[in-house]
Amino acid sequence: MSSTRIDADTLRRLPKAVLHDHLDGGLRPATVVELAETVGHTLPTTDPDELAAWYFDAANSGDLVRYIATFEHTLAVLQNREGLLRVAEEYVLDLAADGVVYGEVRYAPELNTNGGLALSEVVETVQEGLAAGMAKAAAAGTPVQVRTLLCGMRMFDRVAEAADLAVAFRDAGVVGFDIAGAEDGFPPADHLTAFEHLRRESVPFTIHAGEAHGLPSIHQALQVCGAQRIGHGVRITEDIVDGKLGRLAGWVRDRRIALEMCPTSNLQTGAATSIAEHPITALKDLGFRVTLNTDNRLVSGTTMTREMSLLVEEAGWTAEDLRTVTVNALKSAFIPYDERKALIEDVVLPGYASAL
Repeated sequence: MSSTRIDADTLRRLPKAVLHDHLDGGLRPATVVELAETVGHTLPTTDPDELAAWYFDAANSGDLVRYIATFEHTLAVLQNREGLLRVAEEYVLDLAADGVVYGEVRYAPELNTNGGLALSEVVETVQEGLAAGMAKAAAAGTPVQVRTLLCGMRMFDRVAEAADLAVAFRDAGVVGFDIAGAEDGFPPADHLTAFEHLRRESVPFTIHAGEAHGLPSIHQALQVCGAQRIGHGVRITEDIVDGKLGRLAGWVRDRRIALEMCPTSNLQTGAATSIAEHPITALKDLGFRVTLNTDNRLVSGTTMTREMSLLVEEAGWTAEDLRTVTVNALKSAFIPYDERKALIEDVVLPGYASAL
């Protein structure tokens, strides 16, 4: 395997794995336009290219709360069965076209009930759409496995219901749980009862932490709530001084707790200043189990190929680095060990060997 420059075509062919990607942040712009027309929702523009640019510009505020506010328009078109089915199917096909072989998609069912769907109907519909997308991708020769994480919104009062849904659908494609939404002011320990329930039911979970809030958020997520992974976690660097790890950083690294890092998104929310200086590179070099993710493909105007390309071009990443974070993601995926092992040994490693 060469550590020389990797061209764009090669990057697209590399097998990829994504653990942190929101369904309602990754719609196709043209789909948003078409679905908005059917439900009578007014958009900033009805031109798909202009809408994509609007999303990217609106999200570049450097503020997580304003970033989250851009979801008003995507959520507006995800309140009925037709919209959910279409978006879920297209989600899978878009991952497959990007070279993704394994993905975990997350969303909060409570945000999709304004059209009258029950929480369970939302989950059933999304799973149906994902299954249709996986069948089409396999038939096209680009198979991809997509599993689901259900989210509770940390600033609202339905987190326990979302956790119950994750338990109820754990044999139907839902492999884990998360809490999402505004991090600062809404600590993960507020939902300790839900996390204790998930642990008793052996349902794994990740927690958004260490993005808009610092070390206390990460500490609570891990040591109080018991998260197996951390969503973002960029501010773990606050516990590292001149390469020396503090106790929390050491815990994260030594116990191989995956950090679901999203470089472009972190630039938009102000959690990082540039791709070249994004903590993902330093943490990778220190031996943390970092993973590379898109977060919200529409809102951040990105793909896994683009995220990889940015790190290659601006942070000096090599093919070996990209392979490492891909393997890291699969090692920490919320699927059984034998399935993770097969994806690494039968798909990712051979895929890298043949592409490079």
